[in-house]
Amino acid sequence: MIGYVTLGSNDIAKASAYYDALLGELGARRLMDYGRFILWGTSMTSPAVAVCTPHNNDAATVGNGVMVALACPTREDVDRLHAKALELGGTDEGKPGERGPHFYAGYFRDPDGNKLNFFKMG
Repeated sequence: MIGYVTLGSNDIAKASAYYDALLGELGARRLMDYGRFILWGTSMTSPAVAVCTPHNNDAATVGNGVMVALACPTREDVDRLHAKALELGGTDEGKPGERGPHFYAGYFRDPDGNKLNFFKMG
């Protein structure tokens, strides 16, 4: 059902470098790049992640309670990608681990403060 998720940024150059490196680890690449809007994914028919500067030219802000969850093939990938997110300048919001039966996740914020996680079900 989800086509893509958009995250706001106040520094599109920094955000694009961050997501080029981080989402590249999942095999994603830039599918669209319009300067103020960049979309990463594995194909135009699969869910994607975008970063943009707000259309109204106000500052991008973080939505309280908003989070983007990115599926991983293995728990080891969750661990690796969570570490990569922090290495690239993100901040830890919850180290990888069991969050409930059959749900393993690691939480982080990107350099703009957007909250995301990598997870593996099962």
